[in-house]
Amino acid sequence: MSMLFPLARFDAVDLLQANELLSRWKHKMGPLNRGNQGAWCHALIHGDEPVAVTTASYLIAPVVGNAPWLTRDNTVELSRLCAARGGLCRVALRMWREFVFPALPFEFAVSYQDADLHNGDTYRFDGWKRVARSRSGPDTRSGRPGRDKWIWQWPAAPVARAEEKR
Repeated sequence: MSMLFPLARFDAVDLLQANELLSRWKHKMGPLNRGNQGAWCHALIHGDEPVAVTTASYLIAPVVGNAPWLTRDNTVELSRLCAARGGLCRVALRMWREFVFPALPFEFAVSYQDADLHNGDTYRFDGWKRVARSRSGPDTRSGRPGRDKWIWQWPAAPVARAEEKR
């Protein structure tokens, strides 16, 4: 039996749609709201229904916490990863890492993991390396106190990008 349509796909979506999904699925950080910065947003689609979303953003700070080799010039932040149900974040992360990240003009990707809310297995099982710890200041939107966060890096070590091999 042949398939007439794809079972699942990973598509670019706009920030408005990504934020709606983050709100619908109650992401702990909420929608991505970084002024006019924009983002690269993608959704894992099953049939016609989004089931996971990723957003990637330019770094806010000039360097990443205690990892001075990660700068605005060479690093993108995977700023949100969220799914409708368990297990799909791992799939969306792998799709993002394999297909979106290589197309971006950065050597590294980082993601901040709340040390109190998550154990980091999603990143660890995908081959990311935990490289630093940081503590954020109070959230300026909600007033919530700062949180301890682990910083995960992809790739774990520098690699030559496909464009540089040509």
